Amino acid sequence: MNLTLKIWRQADANDKGKMVDYKVTEISEHMSFLEMMDVLNEQLVNSGKEPVAFDHDCREGICGMCSMYINGEAHGPDRGVTTCQLHMRMFKDGDTITIEPFRAKAFPVIKDLVVDRSAFDRIQHAGGYISVNTSGNTQDANSIPISKHAADEAMDAATCIGCGACVASCKNASAMLFVGAKVSQYALLPQGQIEAADRVRNMVAQMDLEGFGNCTNTGACEVECPKGISLENIARMNRELLKANI
Repeated sequence: MNLTLKIWRQADANDKGKMVDYKVTEISEHMSFLEMMDVLNEQLVNSGKEPVAFDHDCREGICGMCSMYINGEAHGPDRGVTTCQLHMRMFKDGDTITIEPFRAKAFPVIKDLVVDRSAFDRIQHAGGYISVNTSGNTQDANSIPISKHAADEAMDAATCIGCGACVASCKNASAMLFVGAKVSQYALLPQGQIEAADRVRNMVAQMDLEGFGNCTNTGACEVECPKGISLENIARMNRELLKANI
């Protein structure tokens, strides 16, 4: 395939930034999207130009590092996949592909397609953990009875990889799906009950402090989430917050 790429280029957080057009040729439909970006960067380096900066790590849809806004959709036109799992068979020969970073006030651009998502880390630090007795008398987790339904729902919430697609796809740049998932994975389990009230209050307060918007109730976050995190987690977070404040 021969493609035209319109890519956001920005030298640093203070640079105004602009869209730049590139041509790539002989792209195989079997390539992943990031492999196509590698081809472009090799082409740029060989011609003495600055390669396009973009985040990636595992390239297996696990780490949540890759974060591109492709043709107006977080992670591109496919569903249930991250950018690294997106394949070029989703595009046609001669297509023009627009590639931008995730846009949100809380995700400032570092360079080109790389954004600073450390706001998610700070939300996690505010309460996304449980305190465990490590004195030598720690209770075996397998000895704590948990219903199959609760375990399944907690595991579904825990599949969130913190990529930020929910924020990028929301017109309010809301992080409520992310925070809802992190609150839910503990709220559904007995191990998370002791600190439940402090957890949800602290994580929601940190989310607001980071500058994320409120939920729009349009459901775009769930649609574009590569792990299919359900909106039910936002409702659960709101219930947990209400209980904690009462």
